[in-house]
Amino acid sequence: MLSLLACLPLSAAAQDFSKVEVKAAPLRGSTHLLTGAGGNIVASVGDDGTFIVDDQYAPLVPKIRAALAGIGGGDVRFVINTHWHGDHTGGNEALGKAGAVIVAHDNVRKRMGTDQFMAAFDRTVQASPAAALPVVTFAESVTLHLNGDTVRIVHAADAHTDGDSLVKFEQANVLHMGDTFFNGNYPFIDVGSGGSIDGLLAAVDAGLALADDATLVVPGHGKRSDRAGLAAYGKMLADYREAIAAMKAEGKSLEQVIGAKLTAGTDQAMGQGFIKPDQFVKFIYETSPTGN
Repeated sequence: MLSLLACLPLSAAAQDFSKVEVKAAPLRGSTHLLTGAGGNIVASVGDDGTFIVDDQYAPLVPKIRAALAGIGGGDVRFVINTHWHGDHTGGNEALGKAGAVIVAHDNVRKRMGTDQFMAAFDRTVQASPAAALPVVTFAESVTLHLNGDTVRIVHAADAHTDGDSLVKFEQANVLHMGDTFFNGNYPFIDVGSGGSIDGLLAAVDAGLALADDATLVVPGHGKRSDRAGLAAYGKMLADYREAIAAMKAEGKSLEQVIGAKLTAGTDQAMGQGFIKPDQFVKFIYETSPTGN
């Protein structure tokens, strides 16, 4: 289980990465899963070079490079950011300075380029340096053709944030959901960054449409999953959204909804991560409309 510090999009200066191991495991085709601290990385290594989806924290770049070298990778040619949070973009500056082209949704560049206040953690994230910013951005989707694969990057609006992307490796049949999918924990909905429960549900639906029964589904945090696992996660979200929206429509306050303990049935399994049950309920209450 990732620790609190390994999950939060905090500054690298607040954490000790000396004992973090970045490990690589094969997925399918040219793709590999890299785990360490922060968001899961999917790497592709092949004749066209090395590219990665997300890059964790800045101090881990040497370890990420070593893990890539261990699977035959070289200098990183492209970085795809699934969203703006620092546990997924921390390596951007070093990799960008080394020549990597950073690709992300328009809103990722906008948010990284200005100071951001994260109300959920009561902290301000300083604007990133120019070298860390995406240099190729898109509004709806973009496609890369690398290492014998067609890599489709699709925007998921107002989900975990307002700049989320799903990344599908068509030939390998691997789908990276970014933080629209927390496997084994309640998700963080960054309301201040435009996230919402309805957008999160739409992102899960988009992921299900991109997947089939053989798809390897990589969450932003947690173990690798599959379409059935993503569907179960989506059903949980939908059930709680319906129940919380119904109480909100009845005029119940946030405190009353939290007190109803609607998530008690899954708290033991899902509420042990850094987002606790009451926070999860608050995210849904704040972003669900009045009514069902």
